Amino acid sequence: MLTHKELKARALERVDVKDEYERLDEEFAFLDEFLKARAAAGITQAEVAERIGTTQSAIARLESGTGKHSPSLATLQKYAHALGCRLELHLINSTHKAEGRTTRSTGRAKKLRAG
Repeated sequence: MLTHKELKARALERVDVKDEYERLDEEFAFLDEFLKARAAAGITQAEVAERIGTTQSAIARLESGTGKHSPSLATLQKYAHALGCRLELHLINSTHKAEGRTTRSTGRAKKLRAG
C-alpha cells in the first residue's frame, strides 16, 4: 500500500496532474493561512460566524474553498477582523517566481485593514 507521500509523488509525475496541482497551489496556500490564523486565535467556525454575522456553514464553505462563488474582499476582511488580524493584499511578479525568485510588484502593496 502506498503512503500519501508516495501517492502524491507518483501522481505529480503526470504533467496534467502537476499542472492542476500548481494552478491550485496559490488557492490552497491562501486557505491554509485562514485555517492557521483561526487555530492560532483559538476560536471555532461558529465563533467566527457569530462575530461577522453569518452561519457556521458559510465559514466552513469559505475555509474549504468549495463554494460556488469566491468570497468578496469585504467578507475576507470581516473574517480577518474576527480573528484579530488584518488582511494584506500583495501582488507578486510571477515571472520571477518561475525563475526561482519571487519579488513584489513595483509600487507599494496596498494594505487593507479590516474594520
